[in-house]
Amino acid sequence: MASGPYLTAREAAEALGISLPTLYAYVSRGLVRSEAAGDSARSRRYHAEDIQRLKERQQQRRDPGKMVEGALHWGMPVMESAITLLADGTFYYRGHDALALASTHSVEQVAALIWTGDASADAVARLFGPATGTLPPACAALRPHLPALAASDAFRMLLPLAAVDDVAAYDLRPEAVAQTGARILRLLVAIAVGEQPGAAGIAQALQLGWAPHASRAAAVLNAALILCADHELNVTSFTARCVASAGATPYDVVAAGLCALSGARHAGRSARIEAFLRQVGAPNSAHAAIAGRLKRGEEIPGFGHPLYPGGDPRARALLQRTAIAFPESPAVALADAVVQEARGLLGEHPDVEFGLVTLAAALGLPPGGAISLFALSRTIGWIGHAIEEYQANRVIRPRARYVGEQPRDHVPRA
Repeated sequence: MASGPYLTAREAAEALGISLPTLYAYVSRGLVRSEAAGDSARSRRYHAEDIQRLKERQQQRRDPGKMVEGALHWGMPVMESAITLLADGTFYYRGHDALALASTHSVEQVAALIWTGDASADAVARLFGPATGTLPPACAALRPHLPALAASDAFRMLLPLAAVDDVAAYDLRPEAVAQTGARILRLLVAIAVGEQPGAAGIAQALQLGWAPHASRAAAVLNAALILCADHELNVTSFTARCVASAGATPYDVVAAGLCALSGARHAGRSARIEAFLRQVGAPNSAHAAIAGRLKRGEEIPGFGHPLYPGGDPRARALLQRTAIAFPESPAVALADAVVQEARGLLGEHPDVEFGLVTLAAALGLPPGGAISLFALSRTIGWIGHAIEEYQANRVIRPRARYVGEQPRDHVPRA
């Protein structure tokens, strides 16, 4: 099938193994969207996404077991969600273009949108309200003893302590969960920078705590938090949904998401990107460093995304915003050189982790800063998924297809 978002009539029919009249019948029944191609009203193009969905249905009818197995590995959706749509090389939160939201809204507004569907000032005030002080006493007593930990690691250690005293977190009604989510998000900010956000908001608090002399950082941090708030059913969000489906509190949901995030295939990716950029060292070394890794059969971390063959829009936006805010930063120059060489040698585009690592380096954050920013951001999505699971009121319980040794005394039924 063609890699672009549209197919010709013949390509669409061949992909489905059907005749052109049958394709036209699918269009008339609303199963496939079509639109005029160019200036000719008679020439039409067909949405590749719809064709792919029909192909998946065909495969599911032919081999249901194989389709379910593939669904858990970059396959068809395995559950319904009204939070994030990935389509046409970009993504949307509740129908709103996420890239546009990153330019026009605060992270508090987007959190309110994801949690309640309402980004109004009243909704933000209901959820976030005035600051409630610094860290809870138990967290405040322990945090000074964890200075060497990345903030994301401190989140996992201190979040359970804060949960003990938040009895309201056991209220799993949607509005109550959204309010708990706001408390958790502000708590994590306080763990990261020492105090909860004031009236200026989360992004400003992070800027003051992480980069006090870089006033332009607040807008970039705000955009990063929005761009990374959710991305459909990745491993951390699926984990969060499973925990929420069991009726665990939002604190447990976020803790589960943080644990999944800490794995070598997630947080470890950011660490490998940081190490790779340290290895490159300078822009004029980018070609030699990438060529050397290719010759040794090593990966180039931070490039390529299965859902965005044309390039991850989050990375593109982050790199552009970081370059505008910090045009003289060595981290920006290094990232630009690596991106250009990777595109020329591999034909690959940077992913969101690469964008976050570049932003963290431009801000002068210590190792682990990128994944800590990601954890803060993705907490918004985890709470949103938890709300959906609480409302669904069912336990996620997929079946396993047993492939091990059969019982030795098993007698097949006739």
